[in-house]
Amino acid sequence: MKKVYGSAAEALDGLLHDGMLIAAGGFGLCGIPELLIDAIVASGVKDLTVASNNAGVDGFGLGKLLESRQIRKMMSSYVGENAEFMRQYLAGELELEFNPQGTLAERMRAGGCGIPGFYTKTGVGTVIAEGKEVKTFDGEEYILERGIFADLSIVKAWKADDTGNLIFRKTARNFNPPAAMCGKVCVAEVEEIVPRGSIDPDHIHLPGIYVHRLIQGQHEKRIEQRTVRKREEA
Repeated sequence: MKKVYGSAAEALDGLLHDGMLIAAGGFGLCGIPELLIDAIVASGVKDLTVASNNAGVDGFGLGKLLESRQIRKMMSSYVGENAEFMRQYLAGELELEFNPQGTLAERMRAGGCGIPGFYTKTGVGTVIAEGKEVKTFDGEEYILERGIFADLSIVKAWKADDTGNLIFRKTARNFNPPAAMCGKVCVAEVEEIVPRGSIDPDHIHLPGIYVHRLIQGQHEKRIEQRTVRKREEA
């Protein structure tokens, strides 16, 4: 089965349609599938629901899909660092389903494991619990959260072999593994594709069984918040 494609557009060919649910890896600008996001912007697909920790920043990452008005709803845990995200939400132009970060990660992981729902204490007694089933276990209340089953997963990894086994680079691992797991189809972009068998099995973060298509490309590696020390006086 061919998994390696020549470009992001080729890897997404035949997978995109209006109204679909996309799970996107990344945290802030760390480990985001920027090449695949650009290809989705270029495709013109619209009315998207995107499950992602956040929506990048203005003009980069998922922020581009917000600016082009291709996203109808975000399933996120953080809306900071993106003025357009906040503006659209406060203006009633964008639907938002708030999730605690751990809950969002577990919803993705659950979907990838075929688990339709799970109970958690996180959010009990808050607006997060509104409209959700509440169940008592051992005298404690828990709310039911649904697993996420996405039409498409887009993720970014550091290395892969041609079978799709992935290694993530340090904190860029973040939401990428659970996001990859929960999609009917997963497309990954990586910095390097290495020969089959050259990755130690103990070093694989995500098995290739979850990855259906793969591209290699150059990435900008933009810094979200650049902070430096002041130069010491001579």
